[in-house]
Amino acid sequence: MDSGIQKSILQMARGAIQERADYEMSSLLNNILDPNTSATAARKLTITLTLKPDDTRQNITVSCVATSKLAATNPVTTALYVADEDTIVEMVPQIPGQMAVDGTEQDAPPMLKLVKTAM
Repeated sequence: MDSGIQKSILQMARGAIQERADYEMSSLLNNILDPNTSATAARKLTITLTLKPDDTRQNITVSCVATSKLAATNPVTTALYVADEDTIVEMVPQIPGQMAVDGTEQDAPPMLKLVKTAM
């Protein structure tokens, strides 16, 4: 074969295999830049090439799947205060009725909706 026309498998399928890798790479980079994810978590790009020859071993079907494993979003936490069996409120840095910096009155903290029976 003439070495001038040899290509990498990633350039085959009119560049579609390489395009799949580039597409998943965009998802990875967006996930890295997302402030809601861990800055140092590892991300992974997996390219799976499946080669399936026919009975004569002359025709080979090549399929490609590119997948990415992204970092999960950072957990969101809050704290609850149990006043009694029926009163559970979210602990927030405010005092109900106190004046806020902007001159408005602080709201009462939200109460947790308690469901005692399943529907």
